[in-house]
Amino acid sequence: MAEGFRIARAAGVLTLLNPGPYRPLDDALLALVDVLTPNETEARQLAGLAPDDDTPLDLVARRLRDRGVGTVLVTRGADGVLAATTDGVFAVPGFPVRAVDVTGAGDSFNAALAVALARGRALRAALVEANAAGALAVTRDGVVPALPTRAQLTEFLRARGADG
Repeated sequence: MAEGFRIARAAGVLTLLNPGPYRPLDDALLALVDVLTPNETEARQLAGLAPDDDTPLDLVARRLRDRGVGTVLVTRGADGVLAATTDGVFAVPGFPVRAVDVTGAGDSFNAALAVALARGRALRAALVEANAAGALAVTRDGVVPALPTRAQLTEFLRARGADG
């Protein structure tokens, strides 16, 4: 995996890593990651803490940035995402929905985030789209069948008056 990240870095390509399920990652790899997207439990473990440690998430995210990651996005399910960047820490709220199956939420979030960033969206706007995609995904059963289309995502955001 590290070689792929080295090649991407050398080519000037933005790198995104969803580190789930948790496994230890060394600092050499983390230094090649532009955007890391762990959930709360994975973030704590990557920061060397117990999964149920009560250290505030902003400190956990900063600890991961200190290991070399460019931007840390801690996904928090229905509560949205906490972002730690070079400019500081901020939260982007989630979208309340009735969850049916949470299996594909992270996949949907990460796919929408990657697409939004590739389209040149600013980070906050990309996170709104990613949160919406994750929310939409949990309203249906399965993973692939639950992934929203661009039209579904656009309609979801429009109906909620959100920028997307």
